[in-house]
Amino acid sequence: MRREGWWVWWWIVRIVFASVANNKAAKKRIEVAERNRVRNRTYKSSLRTLMKRCFSACDAYSQTPGDAAKASVQDSLSAAFSKIDKAVKVGVLHRNNGANQKSRLSAAVRKVLEPSS
Repeated sequence: MRREGWWVWWWIVRIVFASVANNKAAKKRIEVAERNRVRNRTYKSSLRTLMKRCFSACDAYSQTPGDAAKASVQDSLSAAFSKIDKAVKVGVLHRNNGANQKSRLSAAVRKVLEPSS
């Protein structure tokens, strides 16, 4: 270790040791928070993936309309709606956020399936 950087190392050690839980309840809260963070992260990641699939299905349908593409749009929309509802139920998303995401999806699908005259 270089001589001029020893205080940086000491500061990092102090922060790490200060943040470590001192009792059993605090350790459990840290574990629960980490578990919830991972669960929320996976829900949000899969939700974003399903939303992207729905938007790409809408783009594909606008490029080449057809029955298969329309079914793909509707299937991806229902899968995304289901995942949003589950995320709201579990508490990953706030209900207003879930409603906003569903509104975005349905507006995109409506724009593609029912073009304005």
